[in-house]
Amino acid sequence: MIARYASQQPAAPLRAHLSEARTRSRNARLAKAAPSRLTTSLLLKGLTAVYLLWLIYHRLFNPAWLRALPNGFQELFWLSELAGACTLALVWLALLWLRRTPLTPSEAPPSPAIAPLSIDELYALSPRAFEEYVAQLFRQKGYVVTLRGRSGDHGVDLELMQANGRRAIVQCKRYRSAIGPDVVRELYGTLMHERAARAFLVTTADISDAARRWAQDKPITLIDGRTLSQIARDFAT
Repeated sequence: MIARYASQQPAAPLRAHLSEARTRSRNARLAKAAPSRLTTSLLLKGLTAVYLLWLIYHRLFNPAWLRALPNGFQELFWLSELAGACTLALVWLALLWLRRTPLTPSEAPPSPAIAPLSIDELYALSPRAFEEYVAQLFRQKGYVVTLRGRSGDHGVDLELMQANGRRAIVQCKRYRSAIGPDVVRELYGTLMHERAARAFLVTTADISDAARRWAQDKPITLIDGRTLSQIARDFAT
């Protein structure tokens, strides 16, 4: 996965590692993806339809066989209807609440392929479009991605969640000039503040040797413009 890219590794091993990891990740997602929420929704809709049909039959037609039952059985039917209504209402509320929660990586469908862009094309994107582009690349690696990138987010543009529950943050820099160690130090401070497992710095620019040396032995992955463009091309193949 992208998280395994060490900032000091050369580009060729990175591309080879990405191609192999991409295939494993995609196959794992397809193997693990199960339509559990869809199945639950369909089953619940079926039960609700049966319950409503019973109410229509009972309340509108008031069948003679039901009226002929002893009072105790009629009360039992009434209590069963009430319990059924309460149960269906609770299950529907639970399903609606689950729909508001993000999918885990194993539940999320594979993301569509993203068009590879050159460094100049990446730089021509708006800041928000660049963040969305990077977010799509991480989604293709199986992460659940939340776009933040607004005032008060302490320089965090994307928030990532892995299948194992570990959280990472991403800072996107649409720069022309090379990234220096001061930017990496700032990202490290954000990483500590966010208490995330890893931080990514994704940029359209070059990353200086001093910045790469500073990031060594820290849970920070640096992805420069050339590497980012190559990652997108590898995804497209």
